[in-house]
Amino acid sequence: MAKQQITKGYKEFFTEIKEKIYQAQYEAMKQVNKDLIKLYWEIGRSIVEKQQKHKWGKSVVENLSADLQKEFAGVNGLSADNLWRMRKFYLNYKGQEKLAPMVQQIGWSHNVVIMEKCKDFLEREFYIKMVIKYGWTKNVLVHQVEGKSYEKFLLGQTNFDKTLPEKYKHQAKLAVKDEYSFEFLELGEEYSERELELAIMRNMRKFLMEMGGDFTFVANQYKLSLEEDFYIDILLYHRRLKSLVAIELKTGKFKAAYAGTMNLYLAVLNDTVKLEDENPSIGIIVCKEKSRTTVEYALKEINLPIGVTTYKVTPTLPRDYKKYLPSPETIINSLEGMFNDLSETE
Repeated sequence: MAKQQITKGYKEFFTEIKEKIYQAQYEAMKQVNKDLIKLYWEIGRSIVEKQQKHKWGKSVVENLSADLQKEFAGVNGLSADNLWRMRKFYLNYKGQEKLAPMVQQIGWSHNVVIMEKCKDFLEREFYIKMVIKYGWTKNVLVHQVEGKSYEKFLLGQTNFDKTLPEKYKHQAKLAVKDEYSFEFLELGEEYSERELELAIMRNMRKFLMEMGGDFTFVANQYKLSLEEDFYIDILLYHRRLKSLVAIELKTGKFKAAYAGTMNLYLAVLNDTVKLEDENPSIGIIVCKEKSRTTVEYALKEINLPIGVTTYKVTPTLPRDYKKYLPSPETIINSLEGMFNDLSETE
């Protein structure tokens, strides 16, 4: 009898202990990383201070690297290139009271990517916080930086500020880029909206990755029945937002009428498909091109959450995209609000 009871509860017991071990390993790994970043910070600081004090040139780094590698044979991270990165790491963040503590929470390889690929401190803050929040691997981080996720987040055209609760609007903004790269579709120069949709269906895994990773596929040509039938090109579900997401694909330039049609789709989804514990449905209109002014006015009187984006076969942004970015103060407030709201949803 006792043996049966042990067998019956053993699986749950094993799972409980396993999770505790995994958590302990994770905490230990975080502490090791934190100690390593502190060490690299101190090495970088020492190099800077000794060069200033003794007027040493570049050769000191080469000599130090060679001697350290002899002393600590087999220890990685002591190359001259990495010592130079430590020096740069210290110089970049020594006066940044906000960022200096955060860099200890991500891996050295992540720090190197952000330090070398992002010159703006607000951009660095964005990617550091995204790595902390979502646990991005180095490769995912590189993809996000090279795909200009920061700029696309800031440039995104949505009406979420007025149509979504404060708790969800920043997470929703993260879910809608200003531009998507569909280079994986390998389409010719001329194609119809149906051909675009079918190409996405054949490459759904890559499409969901480009959308951002928190989406799951529900259906394509999703039928909505009123007095006449309507069809949503692609219906997704966003796991963090707990929202249905309607995708409309347009191979031409954005037209104001598209916003009205999407508003209708969302109203029907909310009334007939959305579950009680789910949040309001969101619409994303994906066009070949758009006028930012037209989009702004088209969304102005819409009362349901819609974002308007573009897609490119090769990812691009306007050469003068910086003129479209909000002021540094607005960016700071946006980042702080976004990550404060994200922490509340956990």
